[in-house]
Amino acid sequence: MSKRFFDLIVSLIALIVLLPVIFLVAVQIRRKLGSPIFFRQTRPGKNGKPFEMIKFRTMLDAVDSKRNPLPDDQRMTPFGKLLRSTSLDELPELWNVLKGEMSLVGPRPLLMEYLPLYSEEQYRRHDVRPGVTGWAQVNGRNAISWEDKFRLDVWYVDNQSFLLDLKILFLTIKKVLVRDGISGEGEATMSKFTGNKN
Repeated sequence: MSKRFFDLIVSLIALIVLLPVIFLVAVQIRRKLGSPIFFRQTRPGKNGKPFEMIKFRTMLDAVDSKRNPLPDDQRMTPFGKLLRSTSLDELPELWNVLKGEMSLVGPRPLLMEYLPLYSEEQYRRHDVRPGVTGWAQVNGRNAISWEDKFRLDVWYVDNQSFLLDLKILFLTIKKVLVRDGISGEGEATMSKFTGNKN
């Protein structure tokens, strides 16, 4: 309850304080990338329950001759890279936090298609609400392997506390300022999870 109360108060204050920034980013996305301004996608929440996550759009809707989306690196624009490197694209997720679908801190919500690929231990990352930022994000973000990311996520589930959340929020601000671990090696964002090696 104390974690939820903290999420509620901080996300509400942040949305109010950052409203001018959110408005300016939305205007720039509309001007540089067109519509829609927001990227909406169904992601697994606590206990794997689906919810609609909302972010600012960072990529073009470019497709090939068969109407399939082009690879991320071909759809990503310099403006989109700027939004991602500064984590401005994540600001709309404060609305998900306010609604109780996400927390400020927790394992990042990944794709629904990954759910059947997790091991039993990895699936435990869904024992808590997904977060805007998390322990894996401040320990490598997209620059670490999937196995390490899941290990860090489960560690957070087992060791979560108010002080740990404050530490992660502080480290997140530091990571954003130095723009560290934004993408995986050779990737525009992060390589796709295809299951465990063993």
